[in-house]
Amino acid sequence: SQLIGRWINSGHFPLSGLYESLLFLAWSISFIYLFIENFIKNEFIGLIISPFLLCLVTFTEFSLPTELQMTQPLVPALQSNWLFMHVSVMILSYGALLIGSLISIIYLVLNKNSNGTESIQNSLVLFDNLSYRTIGIGFCFLTLGILSGAVWANETWGTYWSWDPKETWALITWLTFAIYLHTRLLYGWTGEKSAKLGSCGFVLIWVCYLG
Repeated sequence: SQLIGRWINSGHFPLSGLYESLLFLAWSISFIYLFIENFIKNEFIGLIISPFLLCLVTFTEFSLPTELQMTQPLVPALQSNWLFMHVSVMILSYGALLIGSLISIIYLVLNKNSNGTESIQNSLVLFDNLSYRTIGIGFCFLTLGILSGAVWANETWGTYWSWDPKETWALITWLTFAIYLHTRLLYGWTGEKSAKLGSCGFVLIWVCYLG
């Protein structure tokens, strides 16, 4: 409702600033999590994603300066339909990749404290597959987002790629998850090795997004 209210007041889709994009990220993570929860009933997933969402919303509402939370008119470079097409896809990719990375972290924690019971082993197999599928979806969105961003940059500044920090870290993040998928598909990495690589993506996404 807050996003819709800002959309109506500002006259543009609320993705033009850090505050708005963090709200959209929280919405994206919630949507993806509810979609997963609709098919997979497992308490461990909610135990880590729910606190993460709470921390994200708390940071957005109480840590950001007031001036960043105010609605601002779009600068000329952002007055384009690419704003919605590019940024929304990128934020959705961040949401899916963050959830996939968090599930990899859950896998590592459970695997370290596993007592060999059948229920834990079944959960480990579930988390391994779920992390892989969620990261795969997020990787597809990330690829589309980078491509759409390149087209938008060319229309705005006359170049597809300028190697600024945002583009560079987006490429590093893309390569990391490409390696994750490559090692699973071609080398058969599963379990702990794959989860370690997937969990590293959690830090990279935040560096790409906020750093």
